[in-house]
Amino acid sequence: METQSPVILPPLPILFSFFFTVYLIAYFIVFRTWSPKIRPEASSCLISLAHGTPAVFFSSYALLSDPATGFAAANTRLQNSVLEFSVAYFLMDLLHYLVFFPGDVLFIGHHLATLFVFLTCRYVASRGALAVLGLLILAEVTSLCQNVWTLANARRREVEFAAKVYDFLSPPFYVLYSIVRGFVGPYFVYRMTAFYVSGAAEELIPRWVWLSWIVVVVAAISVSIMWISNLWVELFRDRGGKLEKKTR
Repeated sequence: METQSPVILPPLPILFSFFFTVYLIAYFIVFRTWSPKIRPEASSCLISLAHGTPAVFFSSYALLSDPATGFAAANTRLQNSVLEFSVAYFLMDLLHYLVFFPGDVLFIGHHLATLFVFLTCRYVASRGALAVLGLLILAEVTSLCQNVWTLANARRREVEFAAKVYDFLSPPFYVLYSIVRGFVGPYFVYRMTAFYVSGAAEELIPRWVWLSWIVVVVAAISVSIMWISNLWVELFRDRGGKLEKKTR
């Protein structure tokens, strides 16, 4: 049975309509002068901005407001509301990929797996919000920086200011992302896994549910570590090349 708590967010259909509207505004108004090749990606960044940082605050509040929070605790109405907020975003971004990038199997698979985790936490187990929302916080705490970095990266060869923003943001963004995805995230997953493997969630959360959560999260973190590692290699290669040119 759900613990009672105030619902601060609208129902899922309205939340989806919100992200759909933000996407249309981004595509047809905010980025209307951008190249057709990067307008979809830029529009995706805008809905990500509308989701990421708010999701961190919503999730933090939802977890802190529940004194009974635990890896197998029943979800509160507020926690379920936050889960629906993220479901709405990922549904909209999944639609974006299916329309504009149907061949991007990695991102489509990522979104489907993430939706699976949110939906099973919300509608199947109705428990485990601490695990799922905790992971959401770790995933989205870098969202603001990452989306600004992505937008700057998309325009850096055309706009000098975008190139400066990209060069300025890259090192601190890489450091923050590396700390969160390379250290804090794996530690959180270790604690989460140890709890579920101990049997503390038996008869509360189906085994196939928490096992699937762990598989999805470990895969996502592994891909994130490979991605940021490649970015570090590119950064050092570019900075090394520039330094070599200056010393000639």
